[in-house]
Amino acid sequence: QLQAYGGGLVQAGASLRLSCVASGDTFSRYSMGWFRQTPGKEREFVATIFKNNGRTYYADFVKGRFAISRDNAKNTVSLQMNGLKAEDTGVYFCAGSSSLIMSTIRDSRYYYNWGQGTLVTVSS
Repeated sequence: QLQAYGGGLVQAGASLRLSCVASGDTFSRYSMGWFRQTPGKEREFVATIFKNNGRTYYADFVKGRFAISRDNAKNTVSLQMNGLKAEDTGVYFCAGSSSLIMSTIRDSRYYYNWGQGTLVTVSS
């Protein structure tokens, strides 16, 4: 089970750090991703970090602004968000997958453990 937190209301240009804590002792076996649901859009890929080598991948619209990281000892995956824009407003979800491969990282159907989401609101 995943629990995401850290969302809030901030002004454009501000930073937020989202975290997602997993229960159980199998966290290290999962590649972890962040997705978001923005108003009027379908859930979209934000970032992922692989379980084995820790490699990270980002959606183009967050490159250079967001950073995903994980701490297996704390069963936590985080998303540091800098330079927030109004269009980053939405509900952010963390999700895990034990079988993720490069061709599937952006497809939410390949993640099967989802947290409840945390709301990020960026005012312009």
